[in-house]
Amino acid sequence: MEGAPLDEAFTPRQEEVLEAALGLLVEGGERAITTAGLARAANCSKESLYKWFGDRDGVLAAMIAYQASKVRVAVGGSGPQRPADTYRADLEGFGVDLLTVLSGPASLALNRLAIGQASREGSRLGDLLVARGRRAVSSRAKALLEAGRRAGHLRFEDTLDAFETLYGLILRDMHVRLMLGEHVPATNSDRAMATHVARAVDQFFRLYGADAQS
Repeated sequence: MEGAPLDEAFTPRQEEVLEAALGLLVEGGERAITTAGLARAANCSKESLYKWFGDRDGVLAAMIAYQASKVRVAVGGSGPQRPADTYRADLEGFGVDLLTVLSGPASLALNRLAIGQASREGSRLGDLLVARGRRAVSSRAKALLEAGRRAGHLRFEDTLDAFETLYGLILRDMHVRLMLGEHVPATNSDRAMATHVARAVDQFFRLYGADAQS
């Protein structure tokens, strides 16, 4: 699985199976993710699972990639004629998707499982989360940031630094707090998340916006 692309396209049927797998993980933990259990839950054959995903690590990798695919960016990024307020909305859309996915029960379950396995010899889940999750999201987000720079909305020298700043402003310490079971008001509702993300994007533009550095 290591040679597969960061942004994988899944068929609608494969997405149904991966949703079933995520549901099993949330409800039953690591032991619930077996080919037999997933085949029953998703009403598909074991042969189909092996064909689509390979072994159990392949299923986990696909689950992570599928979760990461839910964090979207505006198609085509930002062209020279794209207004600044529209581009800002693109960044806010990315931020809301990011916060929605990472605060959801499936992503929290995957991250808790990776932490629990971190000291286990041969465990690859942490590496899979980085390669198929964070890295895929980072790749799409950096493309959006670079599009904003080309359009003259942003100024920065290092795309990775700009991405990590935006990522940090959106998430802060919320992901850790959520994994520990703490209630985080910013994730209470769609409106609360949108308000939090809009504030984070405002702060990002104060640092990297073209007007802020003119």
